[in-house]
Amino acid sequence: MRLLFWLSMTGVLYVYAGYPAVMWTLSRLRPRRWKAAPINPSVSVVLAVHNGIALIPAKLQELLNLDYSNIREIIVVSDGSTDGTAELLASRRHPILKTILLKEHCGKAGALNAGVAEATAEIIVFMDVRPQVAQGAIRQLVSNFADSEVGCAAGELILCQEGLGASSAAIGGLYWRYEKWIRKCESAFNSPVGVSGCFYAIRRELFVPNPPGLILDDMFQPLSIIRKGYRSVFDPLACVYDTLPKKVEGEFHRKVRTLAGNFQLFQLAPWTLSPRNRVFFQLVSHKVMRLIVPYLFIATLISAAVLSANSATYAVFATFQSLGLIAACIGLRYEIPKLRRFVAPASALLALNAAAVVALYRFLFTRDSLWKIWTSGKPVSAEFTAQGDSSTPFKRAVG
Repeated sequence: MRLLFWLSMTGVLYVYAGYPAVMWTLSRLRPRRWKAAPINPSVSVVLAVHNGIALIPAKLQELLNLDYSNIREIIVVSDGSTDGTAELLASRRHPILKTILLKEHCGKAGALNAGVAEATAEIIVFMDVRPQVAQGAIRQLVSNFADSEVGCAAGELILCQEGLGASSAAIGGLYWRYEKWIRKCESAFNSPVGVSGCFYAIRRELFVPNPPGLILDDMFQPLSIIRKGYRSVFDPLACVYDTLPKKVEGEFHRKVRTLAGNFQLFQLAPWTLSPRNRVFFQLVSHKVMRLIVPYLFIATLISAAVLSANSATYAVFATFQSLGLIAACIGLRYEIPKLRRFVAPASALLALNAAAVVALYRFLFTRDSLWKIWTSGKPVSAEFTAQGDSSTPFKRAVG
């Protein structure tokens, strides 16, 4: 039991503190800088949307008014939409706007494959329908391709926290800043193992068709490009703005889908877990071990509880972990103003780890296509537009 306790505790500490410290140290001792310079390559913007009628009119206007001078085409793929999105896209005419109307809902991966097949520019910029692009963001993003070793460049997603519950704010604030900091360190040392799928760019000739039903194109594409000997980099100056669901339940469902996508990725692309993968150490430390942490927490609590009968030290560990778990549950169930600052981080940690457990269950026992996991029961756009005008996250974030 002592061995179980200390192995589990060491694993948890390594995931949340040890690995970030290692990456920060490596990024300082062995930085691998890349050249970013003003360039003007041709760009194809590719966007996949399913039932986005609430957002697509404003998004089309935003895309057609982008301030980058060499956009060759904007390709919008309707992925089996049934809410009028396809009809709206079919009615729009513009010299650089291309629309692809898929009759069957095949998932984002298949829709992106269809969009890239029509792209002709040097650089492909992938976007999502909801986030809003800051002025100069595309110009900043493509400047990273001045370095011939860069094959993928990701922008920074800035999340607006106004109106969020305490736990959602903790996930979108503290946790998201922590996650981006790790990606920044990974980028400085070598390459981040994943990017924000709502805004990233690749060299068109490096695109690898997404496997059917893939959830995480934003991990598969960077890892495939790294496999070819190129780098993936993170540029915090290329910004897009978005918001989270007001309640933690919405973010929980999103994390379940994303974490189930991790399991799926390792199944569909087993080469990612090969030691020959240049970022194997980062992938295991950053992604694989995050999927194991919930069980390490459980092992720590059980072993400490058993050992507490004969040791005051383990009794203290078991007591503090139990109190933390209770506080986290209270924070998820109730919004208590005087306590939320203290319990929100614990609630966020509990929600994220619970999502990893549910994700494994979904991966193992979902009979239908895994990419269809979206347990909110309504289109993605509806979850967010219900919070207000789709332009508000951007307006509030920039002042």
